[in-house]
Formats: sequence, structure tokens, C-alpha cells
Amino acid sequence: MFSGLRTAGPMAVALGLCTLAFTTAALAEAESAPGSAAVDAKRLLAADSEPQNWMSYGRTYDEQRYSTLKQIDTKSVAKLGLSWSFDFNTERGIEATSIVVDGVMYTTSSWSIVHALDARTGKHLWTYDPQVAKDKTRHACCDAVNRGVAVWQGQVFVGVLDGRLVALDAGTGKVNWSVATVDPQLPYTITGAPRVIDGRVMIGNGGAEFGVRGFLGAYAAQTGELLWRFYTVPGNPALGFENDAMAMAAKTWNGKWWELGGGGGTVWDAMAYDPELDLLYIGVGNGTPWNREIRSPGGGDNLFLSSIVALRPETGEYVWHYQTTPGESWDYTATQHIILADVEVQGKPRKVLMQAPKNGFFYVLDRTDGTLISANNYINITWATHVDMATGRPVEVPGARYEDKPMTIVPSYLGGHNWHPMSYNPETGLVYIPVLDFPARYGQPESFIYRKDGTNTGTDGIIGSLPDDNAERNAYGALVAGRLLAWDPIKQEEAWHVEHPGSWNGGTLSTAGNLVFQGTADGKFVAFRADNGERLWDFSAQTGIVAPAITYAIDGEQYVSVNAGWGGAFALVFGEFVQAESLPNVSRVLTFKLGANKQLPNVDWRRTVVFNPPQQTASEEVLREGFAQYQDTCMGCHGLNAVSGLLVPDLRGSGYLHNADAWDGVVLGGALRARGMPAANKLIDEKQSAAIRAYVIQQAWRGKALQQQ
Repeated sequence: MFSGLRTAGPMAVALGLCTLAFTTAALAEAESAPGSAAVDAKRLLAADSEPQNWMSYGRTYDEQRYSTLKQIDTKSVAKLGLSWSFDFNTERGIEATSIVVDGVMYTTSSWSIVHALDARTGKHLWTYDPQVAKDKTRHACCDAVNRGVAVWQGQVFVGVLDGRLVALDAGTGKVNWSVATVDPQLPYTITGAPRVIDGRVMIGNGGAEFGVRGFLGAYAAQTGELLWRFYTVPGNPALGFENDAMAMAAKTWNGKWWELGGGGGTVWDAMAYDPELDLLYIGVGNGTPWNREIRSPGGGDNLFLSSIVALRPETGEYVWHYQTTPGESWDYTATQHIILADVEVQGKPRKVLMQAPKNGFFYVLDRTDGTLISANNYINITWATHVDMATGRPVEVPGARYEDKPMTIVPSYLGGHNWHPMSYNPETGLVYIPVLDFPARYGQPESFIYRKDGTNTGTDGIIGSLPDDNAERNAYGALVAGRLLAWDPIKQEEAWHVEHPGSWNGGTLSTAGNLVFQGTADGKFVAFRADNGERLWDFSAQTGIVAPAITYAIDGEQYVSVNAGWGGAFALVFGEFVQAESLPNVSRVLTFKLGANKQLPNVDWRRTVVFNPPQQTASEEVLREGFAQYQDTCMGCHGLNAVSGLLVPDLRGSGYLHNADAWDGVVLGGALRARGMPAANKLIDEKQSAAIRAYVIQQAWRGKALQQQ
């Protein structure tokens, strides 16, 4: 066992690790509504006895996302109707799980904006806007999203995109304290929801592609004081290691990873807690860069990348780990949803941890010590054949690491399962997984230079792009799929599945009413039978849904609620596969109950691209340079091959293409910084900006030709 890092608050401030802004005046001025978010350890530990509330991210500390409410069941669900809706007035991805405590809903929209609503009627109570600088999107790989809040003893905690952790008065929305959890000069972000364990607020961060060193921090709920910090990857050995766990991890690294942005390993989503064992389980992300050949030349497992790590929540002390993808090179994070359950395995009761991370394997571990119980692939994969039960390691196929030549690999860097939460129904014994089926082509780059303010995948952007030939692109698109998969974790096999028209579908909720709820990319909110997948009910949401649903009850009436609003990584990057339907983003809370029949107002707008490009005069050499620079610099927001998902402008229809100086004013000068378009002058020069413009002009002409066919 290795000791964790414990950092005292005053020392942390002195070292610049934590900037604390705490004002007693704010507390004095706040006039809380009686009992607002009156959640404490006793209530969270006994959350199963309060199915009328949804008091934490996964409803209970085990994160099963299962509710014993069953007024809405397979027979009554046909009578489900819209009870109320609330518009967020933002137009980026909506990913939050709402929290409901004693009739009040606390939720977030994009840009980390927090809203408190009457959970019965949707009446607006208060809104808190942290005023995130819009050009912070330069460090946000996957949209300006937020997955929700945590509550504790009259406070609401939100992790802000720019790295702040903010405590709000639950009754008024006024700020009690705000703390910078990261160095604001580094490209960290926060998109995940905090968790609270016995007065300690746990929050991680993102930004591995841009170059950071991942960690999880614990903060005092009443003051914001930093209590401890657990780093997930080792730092520069010359500076010493924070604890024995980091010294152990350093033995699995090679080269000078700390000079390439810190190694990565961000804790940007999954957490679960077992109060009986007093263990906090976290999921750790990918490396910086993805490509191990660059990050750690000579190999190595690179702990704790792509790992599940068990910690003591009081101290941050390391207890055990299990690595799902040793020496990962594909962005195969293990930050995906973690579920705890007590099940019978081979006739014996076992305390298990279950995860379906990006790499395509479903894992069942003994959560007391991290022992692998079973593993099997939940989708067809091409990078490995199976998990060796003796070593716990995936058995890779030759060439999977694309050292010698490019390789098309399934799953892609989006994973077989991404952040969208799965759920577990103890009555059916099944886990309900939002599955992606998506290939990606990986190849070694001609050269690699670490870019402090840009993405650092360590892969060739042109090799990883879509083919320009329309027939080839359509053939590639035919391989893209998405489904709701019901998985038996004991048998490690599929029970049933439902194919969806799109691949980027929402998280799941399961209930004692034998139901599974899920939103879909094509704008439906659907109820399925949990035992066999029969589609029983759906509602047209007017926009793609990626967030998971919750359920709660007030005065004996059960409600089901979901946050709707198309967005996230897939919607930004893979415009080619979402423009066909081009669903608008309509960011809302949608809440349903039996017998309700409200209607949504019509959405009479739909974004389109108007092609009017100038003449193309650039050489093939310039166009190829522009292609490479676009993929490395612009693709994350404006889409692969310059085809946008239309959450942000499609550059092929931009009027700036007609004026090189105006183009540079935006791309290099930041003229549209306030609207979310950061200046790229630290990443590219005038020649490279001109090459990107030439490439976009080329793609505009191709788009126009396809439109006229």
C-alpha cells in the first residue's frame, strides 16, 4: 500500500496550487430558503430509502442509476406526457445530470451555468453564470459542456470550464466561495460533476490532449480549502515524487514525458464510492500525447493512464489500481462510468466494480482489491483479441500500435462507450450501455513538436481524416453505428440490443418499472422494456439528446426528466455524419409525468451552409500543408475535413474566405475571441494561416459540387 499526497491548505496557497476566494460577506448576505439542499452524509448513505430524490450524480454512491420508483412502468408508460420544460438559452452541448432534492432541481447548461428550478413546475428560482471567457474553448476538446453539480448542507458545487470550483448558496445562487483548482496558465478544463464525501468535494479536470498532468483534488465543503491532491502520473523525477505511488508509477515510464505537457492522465469524469470499504474509485484518462512511441519511447505501461484507481477519500491515499489499456496509444481512456454492485459470481457473493471503457472490453473487478474477475469485448474490436485472465492485459494484434504503417482500428478514439452514463438494474441483472461503433485510422506523424496551446495527439491528422472521394466517404459512414446494448455482466455476453440511426446517443436510466430510458441522436426520448428491449414510448425532443435521464417523485407523482441539447465531441468533429439531419441545438430541460400533455413550441430554423467560395489559386503543396494544419489546429471545433456539425460556423461558408487580411484578423488576431474563436497565433504563423484558408476554399468548392449533384 502506498501513502497518498496530503497538502495543507495554507501550504497549497503558498505554492500557488490553489487560489481561494472566500467571503464571509457573501454568506451573511445570502438568505437561504429553509432546508435548501439539506443533504448530509446520513442522507447520501441512505439514498436508496429516498427514491423520490436524486441527490447525487449517479443517484447513489454506487452510481447504478437505477430507481425503485415504478408508478411509471411497462403498462402505464404509454400515458407519459410532457409536464414542463425550461429553456437554457444556450446553443452548445447539454450533458448534465440534474440533481433533485426536496422538490428543487439543480442543473447546468453549457458554459458551466447553474440553474435552480421548481421540480414540480419548472419555475425558475435562480441562475448563476460564472462568466467563462468564451475563448476558453481553445482548451476544451469536446465542447463547452458541463455534466452537473453536487449538493451538500445547503450548498451547490459546480466545476467551471476554466478550472474553478464554485460553492453556491442553494437557496439564492449567490457565491459562498470560489477556488482555482488548477494553474490558470495551463490548458486545464473542468467538464465533470463534483462528488461530495463526508464534507469533502472531489473534482478532477480535463486537458490531456493539450498537455497537463492529471490529478484529483479534495476541497473542504465549507471553506474551499484544498485538503489533498492525488496525481495520476509522475512528474519530473529530478523534483522528487509526492508519494510512493508516484515512485512506483515512474518505473513504468520512459523518456522525458514531463516535458511534453506533463503526461496527461486527467480524471475528467468517472467516480464511485463504497462507504463500507471506504474506497473512492476514479477513472483515469489518456496520455499526452496519445502515441506512446512519442510519449514514452521504449515502451512502458505508463501508470496510471487508462486505469481504475482506488483511493482513501479522507487522505487521497493510494490503495490499488487496475489498468485497462497498458501503454495506451489510442485515446482509450478509463474515465467512463464506474458502477458498483454486489452480485453472485460462480455461486459466491462478490463486491464488484463494473466498467465499459473506451477500449471495447467490459470489465468486472473485485472492488476490494482490484482483482480481475472477468472481461469480454462488448463490441467487435480490431486492436486486440481478448484479455488474458492470467495477466489482466489485452492481447494486442500485430501492428495495432501503428508504428510501421497506418492501421484502421475499432473502436476509435471516441471509444466503444464514451462519457454517456450506463445504468444497472439489479432486478434484470443487466447493464444498459450507450454503445458507439466507429472506426478510426491511426498513423505515425512525419514529425512531432509539442504545442503548449494546441492538441498533441502524436498521430498523423491527414491519415486520420475522412476520404475526399464521396463514394469512399459514404462507405466509411456505413461503418458508423450506435446502439443501446443490454449486457449481462456475469455471463459477459449480450442479452439484447437496439440499433439507433445515429451513434452519439444519450446515457441511460433504468427503473423498477422494468424500463430503460434513453435519448437519441435523432432527437427522440425513448422508453424501452428493460428485460427485452421492446420500444414502448417515445417523445420528439426537436434536438439530439446526449445527457442521461433521472426520475424523482413529488406528492406521490413520479416524474422523468432529461436535459436535451445536441452537442459534444462527435457533434463538433464529425459534421459529415450529422449534417444529413442537421438537428438544431435547442437546449432545454424536458420533464414528463403520467397524464401530462404539454407541447413544445415549433422549431422553425435549421442551419445550412451557403457556399460562395473565391477562386482557388493555391498549389497542391500549399493545399496539403493547409490540410495538415487544419486537422491539427481547427478540426476539434470546425469538424474533420472542414465539414462542421453546425454547432459552430462551417468555415466553408465563411465570408472571411474572400479577404485574406480579415481571415488573419480572426485566425491570428482573435477578432472573434468574444464569440468563442480564440487567436491561433501561438500555434501557426501567417503562411500556415494562408494555407488553411486555401484548404478551406478547396473544401468549399467540393461541398458546392456535391450540393449541386
